[in-house]
Amino acid sequence: MDHISIVSEDGAVDRRKTYFDRIHLTHRALPELNLADVDPSTRFMGKDLAFPLLISSMTGGADEELVRINRNLAIAAEAEGVALAVGSQRVFLSDHAARASFELRELAPNIPLLANLGAVQLNYELGFADCEAALQVLDADGLYLHLNPLQEAVQPEGDTDFGGLRNKIAMIVQTLKKPVIIKEVGAGISAEDVEHLLASGIKYVDVAGSGGTSWSVVESRRSDDPELGELFRDWGIPTPLALRMLKPFRHEMNLIASGGIRNGIDMAKSMILGASLCGMARPFLNPARESADAVRIVLRRIKREFTTAMFLLGAGNLDGIRDKEEFILNENWN
Repeated sequence: MDHISIVSEDGAVDRRKTYFDRIHLTHRALPELNLADVDPSTRFMGKDLAFPLLISSMTGGADEELVRINRNLAIAAEAEGVALAVGSQRVFLSDHAARASFELRELAPNIPLLANLGAVQLNYELGFADCEAALQVLDADGLYLHLNPLQEAVQPEGDTDFGGLRNKIAMIVQTLKKPVIIKEVGAGISAEDVEHLLASGIKYVDVAGSGGTSWSVVESRRSDDPELGELFRDWGIPTPLALRMLKPFRHEMNLIASGGIRNGIDMAKSMILGASLCGMARPFLNPARESADAVRIVLRRIKREFTTAMFLLGAGNLDGIRDKEEFILNENWN
């Protein structure tokens, strides 16, 4: 509830960096397409999506508002044909009342649903059975294991023992029957990290770069010593740069782009940089506090923006933009 209140009400935690705005694309005045024929659909984890969007991890817990937020997100995601990841499920492992916020499959029978636990918890009380439980309660298609060393370092109650996680992640990957997706939470993932993750069997990485909500600042709002979180507010690899750095791995794994993506143009730029899916969270938070219909309005707007960007690039489907860095006009955007 602290996180929801801070992110919803404190605009300063959103870094509002213009990393995506620095990228200029080649406009096609003669696209040779009918806008009505542009097809932004895709498949992810064997399921159809109306366009390549994931509502990224936000919340979950026993509080009535948290249950309502997740249910509104699930209803809207199913109606508009996008994927959904839940917030950390660690809470329901110790508080049975939080289970209701993750029992979403009946509301979203046809879309990819992704479970979520903190990878660092593998060094504390978390084990294989807990990963299985997180998947089961959601009837999930895959499990996010999130990496958040900066957030944990700033968080008053943070767990900061990240030693030896590679081997434990590899064990989970080998044991679980569902795919494991590794993601950051706003500081990006480096090429060196991805090399280790590939060796561990990971085939899905969410770069979750800097440029959006700063969890360093969010945690500073909860701390008696806020200076550390403020100092590290812009720490990390910006999302477009993270995607560019991971270019050598694009044909070995699925890259998900998140971190500062705020509209359909940002999505198009992410796809051009090799992403197969784009994640957003903050644009849906306040609508989800209102209703599923409010979330659907935002989803439809973003889909129209993304489809329009495809049209203006002369791309009739996603193959026309994915990995097409020749669309980028400026060489010094980074």
